[in-house]
Amino acid sequence: MKELVIVSGKGGTGKTSVAASLAVLATNSIMADCDVDAPNLHLLLAPEIKSSEEFIEAKIAVIDPKLCTNCGICETVCKFDAITPKFQVEPILCEGCGVCFISCPADAIEMKERLSGYIYTSETNCGPMAHALLLAGESNSGKLVTRVRQLATKLAQQYEKDLIIIDGPPGIACAAISAITGASAGLVVTEPTVAAIHDLERILELFQHFMIPVMVLINKSDLNNSKTSQIKDYCAQKGIPIVGELVYDTIMYKAVIEGQPIVKYAPTNKLAKALEMIWKKIEHQLEATNDK
Repeated sequence: MKELVIVSGKGGTGKTSVAASLAVLATNSIMADCDVDAPNLHLLLAPEIKSSEEFIEAKIAVIDPKLCTNCGICETVCKFDAITPKFQVEPILCEGCGVCFISCPADAIEMKERLSGYIYTSETNCGPMAHALLLAGESNSGKLVTRVRQLATKLAQQYEKDLIIIDGPPGIACAAISAITGASAGLVVTEPTVAAIHDLERILELFQHFMIPVMVLINKSDLNNSKTSQIKDYCAQKGIPIVGELVYDTIMYKAVIEGQPIVKYAPTNKLAKALEMIWKKIEHQLEATNDK
């Protein structure tokens, strides 16, 4: 079984649109949306949720008013201003660090588990899909990404699929590391802008650190030819294959509005045809990687 993780150094490069189209083009695969802070693969694949489970990892401080002596120690030691003057806990501000719990002389504070998000098992026209949603203000996105990948592996084994396509989070933070680590190969979707090139270099270093084969796809490549050439030169210097380019076309936005991958919305369009060729190159690169 192999895992292809599709990521980007920054948001807005078209990563999810590419991931959705590759999910349509691939055979014998399942999908995993690991962009748990802002998942949107479901907008293009229209999954039917079959089951869900709660993701509980964080804790929150709870003050028992019957035991509280209003000494004010908890408010003093809290570095997140989560304790109100009336000695109540603001849930959105509490980081669950437990300092107030340890410091309370009256044992009036308890650390209780709280709901952090949901994990879903769904069915799409492209096959099974594992995805999740981290609730607003919650942490532990890296752990939730790991849980989604574990569920995806379980589904792949259950349905005898040989490829997991992961729509990963943008950037290089904890969630991105959790999505990338242990993958068979990566595809970085970038665009010819100063910010995107800077972040492309950072995420390629991340793949190099984990010794994971990586490919690059340049989206909107015709918007700035000099920056596109800069990306090509950088990848050539690093020995990183560029599997293709996608030109700017407003039909991509129309496909998103209609909630469809471009290869389904306009299968004869030049973007759809380009993605078909790109997928063939990705398949060739995946065949060269070792099975997990």
